[in-house]
Amino acid sequence: MEIKKEATAQTSGAPTQAQLERINTMAKGTLTAEQVYVFSLRLCDDQVDRDYERFDSAALPELARMFVGKTGIVDHKWVSQGQVARIFDTQVVRDANCSFLKAWAYIRRGGEADQIIADIEAGIKKEVSIGCAMGKQVCSICGGEYGTCGHQKGQIYDGQTCYAILQDPLDAYEFSFVAVPAQREAGVLKGMRREPCLKELAEQFGAQAELRQLQEQARLGQAYAKELENHVVRLCLSLELGMPEPALRAAAQKLGSQDLLALKKALEQRWDKQFPGKPQLPTGQKSQKELDSGFLI
Repeated sequence: MEIKKEATAQTSGAPTQAQLERINTMAKGTLTAEQVYVFSLRLCDDQVDRDYERFDSAALPELARMFVGKTGIVDHKWVSQGQVARIFDTQVVRDANCSFLKAWAYIRRGGEADQIIADIEAGIKKEVSIGCAMGKQVCSICGGEYGTCGHQKGQIYDGQTCYAILQDPLDAYEFSFVAVPAQREAGVLKGMRREPCLKELAEQFGAQAELRQLQEQARLGQAYAKELENHVVRLCLSLELGMPEPALRAAAQKLGSQDLLALKKALEQRWDKQFPGKPQLPTGQKSQKELDSGFLI
């Protein structure tokens, strides 16, 4: 299915040396810092948007990989004359409230491009939308494939608003400057000064090895957090608490690790009370007479 969602962007100006090196991997010639303008965008996030859809958090890293090298256009018009920018780097950013896909794009200065740059700086060209293909839509109410379960996006069922969870990225096409994006936070990230990311700092100070170690530790931590989340959801389903799996998973994803551990402990205690284990071998001691009675004649 083809998906178009909104994004946002941040003014930046001249590229850093590390950014310029990435940009030149896409250019046929060698561009200088004076020839290009760079800015960052919030392409999409994992929050419910105006279409009552949201990207699955687990889909964002793959989408980030797919968007590197994709073009920026205007109003989703797929013509070469409409190409104004190109994405050269992406990153998944996670904060306390959500995860979102951040990208950096560049524009070659000169001619009509200077008007685009001026509009970005003035905050006129701010809202953006993305075009991509997703392989699956999951219903937030029942966890089934949306469109086959009978639930409707935007409708309320037992106090819960139905929305579709977009999963399995297939392809990324472009980002486009638009008037009204579907995702409320998508667009150009406004700011006169862009703080460097960890990857740029590592390249600047030669700390790539330390960064790779931190990234590996982060991946291990994310894997542990996912397994902890899965375990809590399984316990809730086994105890039949009356909530569907998507709702349980959404609630678990909003908890921090310490809260998840506390909830896991409480659920395990409830499980032990509700389903006490039985020993495989008898614990009581039989008398010698009982043990020998089978041999009496």
